[in-house]
Amino acid sequence: MIWVIRLIHTLIALIFFAGIAVVYYSAVSQTYNLWLYLALGALFIEGVAVTLNRGDCPFLFLSRKYGDDKKLLELCLPKNVAKQMFKVLFIVILIGCLLLLFRFLF
Repeated sequence: MIWVIRLIHTLIALIFFAGIAVVYYSAVSQTYNLWLYLALGALFIEGVAVTLNRGDCPFLFLSRKYGDDKKLLELCLPKNVAKQMFKVLFIVILIGCLLLLFRFLF
């Protein structure tokens, strides 16, 4: 069961990484379409969920319920780096949104 949870969690993470890529692509190409709005909405919802979980992934409770003792990012990154990834990703998303806003206004 743990591998199913990790697989679903990985797919969700890939969708959010794709959302970040859409934000940057839209900023650079000045393309404002449904994909951008979906990406921004998904990233906002994920940000709220992570904030409500005090910086942890909302999927963590399900992983722990089935006995998974590692966070998804800890599978591929050192623990101290994985712990900071939400902060890093927040900055990456913020820069993308600011670039998007700048390109929209100017």
